[in-house]
Amino acid sequence: MGSNRSAPVAAAPELKLHSARGSTLGLLAAVIAVALGAVSLLATNPATGHWEQGYDPLHRWWLSTMLAALPIVVLLSAMAVLRVKAHLAACAGLLTALAVATVVFHMPVRLALTAATFGAGYGLFPICWIILPVIFLYDLTVKTGRFVALQQSLTNITDDSRLQLLLIAFALGAFFEGTSGFGAPVAVCGAILITLGFRPLEVAGLCLFANTAPVAFGSLGIPLVALHGVTGLDLFALTRTAAVLLAGFCVLIPFWLIWIFVGFRAMLEVWPAILVAGATFSLAQLLMAFGSGPTLVGIVAAGATIAVLVVFLRFWKPRRVLNAQKQDITGRTGRRFDHNLVSVTKAWMPWLILSLVVFLWGFPKFSAWAGGATTLSFRVSGLNHAVQRVPPVVAKPTAEAAIFTFNWLTATGTGILFAALLAGLLMGLGPITLARSFLKTLFNIRFAIVTIAVMMAIGYVTRYCGLDATLGLAFARTGSLYPFFGSLIGWLGVASTGSDTASNVLFGSLQQVTARQIGVSPVLMASANSAGGVMGKMIAAPSIVVASTATQTYGKEGTILRFVFLHSLALACLVGVVVYVIAYGRPFTALFAH
Repeated sequence: MGSNRSAPVAAAPELKLHSARGSTLGLLAAVIAVALGAVSLLATNPATGHWEQGYDPLHRWWLSTMLAALPIVVLLSAMAVLRVKAHLAACAGLLTALAVATVVFHMPVRLALTAATFGAGYGLFPICWIILPVIFLYDLTVKTGRFVALQQSLTNITDDSRLQLLLIAFALGAFFEGTSGFGAPVAVCGAILITLGFRPLEVAGLCLFANTAPVAFGSLGIPLVALHGVTGLDLFALTRTAAVLLAGFCVLIPFWLIWIFVGFRAMLEVWPAILVAGATFSLAQLLMAFGSGPTLVGIVAAGATIAVLVVFLRFWKPRRVLNAQKQDITGRTGRRFDHNLVSVTKAWMPWLILSLVVFLWGFPKFSAWAGGATTLSFRVSGLNHAVQRVPPVVAKPTAEAAIFTFNWLTATGTGILFAALLAGLLMGLGPITLARSFLKTLFNIRFAIVTIAVMMAIGYVTRYCGLDATLGLAFARTGSLYPFFGSLIGWLGVASTGSDTASNVLFGSLQQVTARQIGVSPVLMASANSAGGVMGKMIAAPSIVVASTATQTYGKEGTILRFVFLHSLALACLVGVVVYVIAYGRPFTALFAH
């Protein structure tokens, strides 16, 4: 069949292998590091007593802070400046973290190795367990031709790449963030956009940028639930405050997203659609936050945005139409693919199944029903309660738990795998074909899996050694400027751990204690940790590796980091300004007094 579109529908590209010598060395180094940790677990009896974290071992806070930041500096510099591949940069960062933890901060070697092993395990499950089945589902849709049909159905909604980016990266990505979080939004949306003709490297950066404001309410509100758990502050107050802090950013980010894609003037050409999407998301998020807890805030806001935007685009069209290469194709887009409801449903069927299954998988009643009998929890021998956080990071000495939870049935990745298998069967693929496709996907992303595991090992060494707290305390020295810099603590926490939930757990107590000391609202500063933290999601090393893997640009992590870094920092600073104004502005002080 002919078409007068400017470019034919392209077949979705397949994942490429990367088997360079550097990859082999990186894999070998990672295996050695994990093996050392495993040996350390088996070599001695569990440690007795506690090791207390020390946040200024050199008795010069600025020098201790510089050394505490060294693992992150080495990791990010290796990727962004030296352009070292992610797996090698991760290994360098891990070795640096272990050296700083044991030599400078006097963490026992066995504790450091055990923390690294624990972190690597968390990287494998649940993070990689989400990425693997998502890409597996993507491969199945490519194999069956459903991705081409999906592309055609999306062009029936709009031919304009700016609006496609708004609908997929921002709105649909927010839905996946609300249901599952971790790497799912970037992995799924990145794969869809590539098949629409977007450049893979650009897609990686744009999807990372778009996946910011929804993160605070991601994974059914887990970041705020965790923040409530470590601070004891009212969960509903935290939910409302976080929604207020992020309300303006929900409108700003889609404008910013399109701006960095096509430039300011081309962005203004589609401002009505951008405003409709941002305002709908912001309003729905506020209404849900003030009317309920954090669980369904992200899902409802994203669902409302998708519905409103699709309806709006049926009645409003931009004067110019740009394709994914930013070329003007106005007048060459009149051809519409002849799709009836059945064909459109078939095209979207795998992703509809994924959305439904992930939503049901994360539903509390299902988790409670299935999780009790299938969830296994392991206390990490020698690390569980062996490390104590001490004031001023926490109000009183607190032993750090180290429990690995293996919820093999209720994990989001298991739900995605179930959805992928079900979709594969409905697309006519047999069990043997599905098994071969799964193994092929696993082989294709093997180095990305190792990279994420090593990067999470860095984050866990940083956490259990107290390097993160040392960095946070440096910001806490800013006195009356703390509301601004306190937001940057959250940004730093997410950038170093890759998780808003982890950042809230690490710094929630510090935010609460410091807020009381300087006389501002603990609820405001705890919420600011989460709101500022979401802006660091796009530069977190695990997020960048997920983006590079999903967009088949593994090895280009440094380029992706350079693309998003300044945007991330600018947004974090804007959050800090908003928090500062609220903390000291007369109209707001009474509202956030408690």
